Amino acid sequence: MLKNLKGSSLILPLLMLVLTPLGVLADEGLTPGQIAGNNAWMMTSTALVLLMTIPGVALFYGGLSRKQNVLSTLMHVFAGTCVVTITWCVIGYSIAYSEGTPYYGGLANFLFKGMTFNESPEGLPMGVDVTFQATFAIITTALIAGSFAERIKFSATLIFMAIWSVVVYAPIAHMVWGGGALAEKGILDFAGGTVVHINCGIAGLVAAMVVGKRTGDSYTYAPHNLIYTLVGAALLWVGWFGFNAGSALAANETAGNAMIVTQIATAAAALSWMFVEWIVKGKPTVLGITCGAIAGLVAITPASGFVYPMGALIIGIIAGVACYFFSSVVKTAMGYDDSFDVFGIHGIGGIVGALLTGLFCVPILAGVEPGMKQLGIQFYGILLTIAWCGIGTFVILKVLDMTIGLRVSNKVEKEGLDVNLHGEIVD
Repeated sequence: MLKNLKGSSLILPLLMLVLTPLGVLADEGLTPGQIAGNNAWMMTSTALVLLMTIPGVALFYGGLSRKQNVLSTLMHVFAGTCVVTITWCVIGYSIAYSEGTPYYGGLANFLFKGMTFNESPEGLPMGVDVTFQATFAIITTALIAGSFAERIKFSATLIFMAIWSVVVYAPIAHMVWGGGALAEKGILDFAGGTVVHINCGIAGLVAAMVVGKRTGDSYTYAPHNLIYTLVGAALLWVGWFGFNAGSALAANETAGNAMIVTQIATAAAALSWMFVEWIVKGKPTVLGITCGAIAGLVAITPASGFVYPMGALIIGIIAGVACYFFSSVVKTAMGYDDSFDVFGIHGIGGIVGALLTGLFCVPILAGVEPGMKQLGIQFYGILLTIAWCGIGTFVILKVLDMTIGLRVSNKVEKEGLDVNLHGEIVD
């Protein structure tokens, strides 16, 4: 089983530890009561994932923005939720889950054509399945807004979100979850490390570079309300149980395992980020521990249905350190202005989680053996996601820039987007 890892006296004992189960998986025969329970759990999970975006991401980003732009930041997330709901239900779900090419699904379910609302292929009521999947598309697109916050036109943001959710997100979802190219390769992505986090992280990096830096000195970018940010992070943590445990699509042992590994990885990453920051800067910050928690949530997402608790602990520790390094050292060295570290937290956290899933996955859960072969499959999936997302995001943004323009004027940016674009201010 561990033939790919022979020759390492350190790795084999470690793998024995991380492959230790919490219990024995039960038989999957379902009674009518269990079916009803599964449906209830999935409706609850759907609500939890939507909670992650509104108000979770909205408050997390709103607190990180400057006071004159907080309403603009909240508006991006809230309006984006509305836009992507429509694009997903009209065409996105069809592209992701209808038969088509290995890279792009078909239009068989365009405008719900040919769909009944009795049961989806996953055994859920179709309305629950479509809405649950919609919340993933919503949060992925909303997260990107944190990369270009405080200097982009609201009109450009809405158009970008609508196009990106159809041209970039839905095809990646098809490749991984809809039976496309990456599913055929055997990639492991239980709840969206590739589909959601690497996808939005790469889009965020490209967007930050294309839109350009905010005007003014970087010291003026300080968050205006870290209480909002902490509350937003807390809502994300709570909602993430719907994200990861809900991806089991049933109230079963897999969901229970996903819940405990999510909790462990989040706590481990929050502490590892905090301690590294404490060592480097001399003080542990509220911003640091909250960002570390998000990094842990991101990194455990692809692995949550495939690893046991000790594997989650290692994933969390590594993710906290790696995301801190990229959000501070690498970002400063490269000079890009990713406003709220979408790439540093979601992109890098997703990459770390996807790779470590290949090393720490448990055969009884994942159906594959951990080792270099699976690591190679995970790496291939990361590269394909980076290429598809990077090119698609760049083209969309450049076309928008050449037509309606991306940035507000320097005057508007200096005075604040709230009053100039929305006619409102926060006292």
